[in-house]
Amino acid sequence: MKKLILVFAFLIGLSVNAQTSKELLGKWQLVKWTKKGKEKSISDYFKTDQVFQVFKENGDFDSLIGTESHKAKWKLSDDNSELTIVSILLPIKFKIDYFDSEKRVITSPEVGTFEYKKIAE
Repeated sequence: MKKLILVFAFLIGLSVNAQTSKELLGKWQLVKWTKKGKEKSISDYFKTDQVFQVFKENGDFDSLIGTESHKAKWKLSDDNSELTIVSILLPIKFKIDYFDSEKRVITSPEVGTFEYKKIAE
């Protein structure tokens, strides 16, 4: 019985942390931003609530803010616990707090915690 419980717990752990590069592909909208425990206004800061990240198969990345587009590259760590976005030779590393096929939460000490929802295209 103990083995069965351990196997079940292990499988649940795999399903929660099963994010992969393939699941990251697509368009994600920023829906919440917190910094130092306080929620920030996305529309006040970016002058729009249309803030997206687009992940492509070849490691290409687009940051879309309203009508502006910024190109970069992305990479997941081998254990899928860290996302790195490199824009103009400046890498920004994010710890992946939560990630499934519909929601993603990432944190960087410099910029805060961002919550995204996946957008169907």
